[in-house]
Amino acid sequence: MLRGIAVFGILLVNIWGFAWGTISLRYGTLPAQPPVPDQLGIFLVAALAQFKFYPIFAYLFGAGFALQTRSLKRQLGSWEQAQTAYRRRLRWLLVFGLLHGFLVWSGDVLTSYAVAGMLILPLAAARLSRVRNRAWLVAGGFLLFMCLLIPAGRQDGAPDTAQELQNFAARFAIYTQGNAWAVAKLRANDFLVSLLYATVMLPHIIVLFLLGILSVRFGWLTRPQRHRRLWRWICGVGLGTGLPFNLLAAWAVTAQVVDPYQQVFDAALFEALLFAGGPVLAAGYVAALMLAGPVVLRWLAAWLAPVGRMALSNYLLQSLLGTWLLQGSGLGWGAAIRPAEMLGLAVLVMAGQVLLSRYWLRYFRQGPMEALWRRLARLG
Repeated sequence: MLRGIAVFGILLVNIWGFAWGTISLRYGTLPAQPPVPDQLGIFLVAALAQFKFYPIFAYLFGAGFALQTRSLKRQLGSWEQAQTAYRRRLRWLLVFGLLHGFLVWSGDVLTSYAVAGMLILPLAAARLSRVRNRAWLVAGGFLLFMCLLIPAGRQDGAPDTAQELQNFAARFAIYTQGNAWAVAKLRANDFLVSLLYATVMLPHIIVLFLLGILSVRFGWLTRPQRHRRLWRWICGVGLGTGLPFNLLAAWAVTAQVVDPYQQVFDAALFEALLFAGGPVLAAGYVAALMLAGPVVLRWLAAWLAPVGRMALSNYLLQSLLGTWLLQGSGLGWGAAIRPAEMLGLAVLVMAGQVLLSRYWLRYFRQGPMEALWRRLARLG
């Protein structure tokens, strides 16, 4: 269920990047006196989705890492063999990620996950104390680095803003109206730039992986009923602190979209605050699900668990559909579609994936990409 929720939450953020790439203004620009639904849509995505669901996805990848390596160890008899088998999975995930990034969409996360997984693979058999200490060490170093980096991302006023808007307009025209070759060239360039950015973000992903490992090893995620006090505390802090914090940051982000030249809010600073506060609210989301009652869980399981079981297939399908519908190499809807309509399109894709996932799993044990991944990993 959590993985299904994360897949759909990621789509709410990625839908904008399908239209005009990832190395540009996240929400584009709005005309003078923009319609209220468009402003509201951007505000809600920034407040409730941006930087909230990729942490959950990464956290669950770490949890899956812990469960799968332990399962492989039981099957193969030793940690060395288990690590070798899981390394093959990560290598093929890296291949999928590179193909996805260069050929479909530059905002790929699979490449980063594969590299991060390889880096933490030696911790598969490590003691809990070592995993915990490594998480604290990497988190502390990353936070210090980000604090030093914030001043470097600040703009110097109207000239920088004008240049950014000009760059966005040029990229927007290529992605939404360019031919397949023009889009492919820009996408490849953006993916290479995003790989450099992913290198900087790698410690952040590793921390989320390690939290997922700890959640499985301590039983927080696999036996939540035994840890309800912990989850209540996380829910209170995550929602109570994270929600107001993210609402404030989203207000600033929306104001910047409506008036890029406004000087009331420091856009770069609030973007950094949104990045910091997103995982806090994400933790509140996870805790709320851990504390949900049986009726809610049964309903969510019926609709979202199939999506989560096919997370890789659904993630890649979102990219294929989004780029085909919105980019110039496909139907080119991104050139004319409004933000509110963009979110409506995302909801339609979600509904289609719910129905498709439920139908597919009636006849097959796994999604098509999951089955291919598993088969390739077995072959070496």
